[in-house]
Amino acid sequence: MALLNDLINLNLTDSTEKIIAEYIWIGGSGMDLRSKARTLPKPESDPKKLPKWNYDGSSTGQAPGEDSEVILYPQAIFKDPFRGGNNILVICDAYTPAGEPIPTNKRHAAAKIFSHPEVEKEVPWYGIEQEYTLLQKDVNWPLGWPKGGFPGPQGPYYCGIGADKAFGRDVVDAHYKACLYAGLILAALNGEVMPGQWEFQVGPSVGISAGDEIWAARYILERITEIAGIVVSFDPKPIPGDWNGAGAHTNYSTKSMREEGGYEIIKKAIEKLGLKHKEHIAAYGEGNERRLTGHHETANINTFKWGVANRGASIRVGRDTEKEGKGYFEDRRPASNMDPYVVTSMIAETTLL
Repeated sequence: MALLNDLINLNLTDSTEKIIAEYIWIGGSGMDLRSKARTLPKPESDPKKLPKWNYDGSSTGQAPGEDSEVILYPQAIFKDPFRGGNNILVICDAYTPAGEPIPTNKRHAAAKIFSHPEVEKEVPWYGIEQEYTLLQKDVNWPLGWPKGGFPGPQGPYYCGIGADKAFGRDVVDAHYKACLYAGLILAALNGEVMPGQWEFQVGPSVGISAGDEIWAARYILERITEIAGIVVSFDPKPIPGDWNGAGAHTNYSTKSMREEGGYEIIKKAIEKLGLKHKEHIAAYGEGNERRLTGHHETANINTFKWGVANRGASIRVGRDTEKEGKGYFEDRRPASNMDPYVVTSMIAETTLL
């Protein structure tokens, strides 16, 4: 095994200028991540200079067998924390050979919204709080829970420490450092209310980059849990009953909201979001009705309400924002399995266009 580890950790820069690029894309379910590696002749930092590639879409539920070729367009580059050196992770989106985005390519439409002049001039910032649950591999049950049984009730686990309260911290901390190494704007992490559940925060990120960074962070998390022999779940309500669900609270501000008088802009934006509540809920993640019950720090899925410092609201405004008369707000409705391209662009479209 020592030899295997030595080979895995070989530094290519000692012997060649060539690098390994791991091309990453979203599969047919809209939530499954896929990737494959290729050799490039030299280091590269501009995704536009990377070659396009293809894959068998019939094996990912994205194309029929008789016309299975799907083309990957490189869109964002991050350092590869697994291979190190000059090797890279490449976030891609997917197109037909004719250049049309395939139906599961949500990035293409989001990029159009973010490149609209009215959106660009407002420089939309996003901070996304990605919650997830770590599961024991063979039993589909949260990490640290007795098999087939339950831990003590919620209370001591949120931001808790100790072997009886925090389960999987080594995985979580490895993920934190790997994301920072990769160049992601990872702002924070904490243990969540349900034991075995954690949260990392990405941002502030501008426009389309928020979606790229969440997908890259999810990819890195999946790879680390693969190494650790555990499973990560983005199900919005992995355990029924008196246990918190998992969300992806999305913090948002525009240039106008961050400047003097911004609080009035924030209130108008929230009013616009309320008018399109049903459309947003429909796009905010599958199974969200199991989470948005009006309990466990959520508003009921059929109700739209906002408030200052209210974690039972659809939209929460922070005390600092109210006090300073400018800042940001938090959309608490998105589920943990939401597509960040869809959610971020939809918020921008509703509030700015």
